[in-house]
Amino acid sequence: MSRYFRPIVQTDAARPPDALSLAGGWGWFNRAEELSRDAPPQLIPAHAIPRETLAALTTPRAAIAGLTMDRPRIMGILNVTPDSFSDGGRFFDPAAALAQARHLADGADLLDIGGESTRPGAEVVPAEAETARTAPVISALCDSGIGLPVSIDTRKAAVARAAVQAGAAMINDVAAFTFDAALGPFAAEAGVSVCLMHAQGDPATMQDAPSYENVLLDVYDFLSERVTGAEDLGIPRSRIVVDPGIGFGKTLEHNLALLRGLSLFHGLGCPVLLGASRKRFIGTIGKADVAEARMAGSVAVALAAIAQGVQFVRVHDVAETRQALRLDMALKDIGEPGD
Repeated sequence: MSRYFRPIVQTDAARPPDALSLAGGWGWFNRAEELSRDAPPQLIPAHAIPRETLAALTTPRAAIAGLTMDRPRIMGILNVTPDSFSDGGRFFDPAAALAQARHLADGADLLDIGGESTRPGAEVVPAEAETARTAPVISALCDSGIGLPVSIDTRKAAVARAAVQAGAAMINDVAAFTFDAALGPFAAEAGVSVCLMHAQGDPATMQDAPSYENVLLDVYDFLSERVTGAEDLGIPRSRIVVDPGIGFGKTLEHNLALLRGLSLFHGLGCPVLLGASRKRFIGTIGKADVAEARMAGSVAVALAAIAQGVQFVRVHDVAETRQALRLDMALKDIGEPGD
């Protein structure tokens, strides 16, 4: 029987002497929820977690794309597409994309550039067209002195190769190397950081009828397998980020179960990224039909994720998220106000 251990993360300044630091970051824990597929959950003391899992939970994470993991990081979304669900078409023009990048740079720690929409129902974009959308923008960004690392949001090796040549320091693959068999080997060869995300099905069909035996454990097992596969290709775990894939082949109930259990994914020994910004479930719960009206709900979800130790939040509303995070960290006496 496989057992899983979800640390109960705390950030209160009143920290007991037996508390353990989570992943070298701002959270701590002295209890965990033990989960399995065959028995009800139970709370256990942290010292009862198996040694290997405890090491994965507590070992400080290495820097990703030059960014230390000792504080939360904001990934700003820049879609150079005509059809993304929230901002499709707004930054399709290269000049508009560069202007938006400069705007995002005021609060972001890195920028994620995407040239193919992965919204529900989206069709595949040919690699040549996706490269033409993204590589020139990445090159211009890296030449502009903007000073932030850049991630390429792609499933395709050819697009990633052009992006890395243009200056990208990270590959963010929503298919976790399952769409293009050449992408993982290229990432290993290039020596860049990677983000591996869970998705059930492809964007065209993923929301038709998603189902799981246990969504939290199923997603964990998938990501564990993909991380091991990436290591087999020559990508060290220290360069891997994992993402549970909110909204990618999940119902509202699946999304909530993943968000409530996010701290489980620290057991993979990798930084965790959450991309929930402006997604449909936020609009459903928050009564906001239009994606652009979901900023407040998106910030609430981001702060809840950071409270569980998530190292990256991928967001559209960078300035608002940064402001909320500064206040949240100041109130919890984590770091210096204004960081």
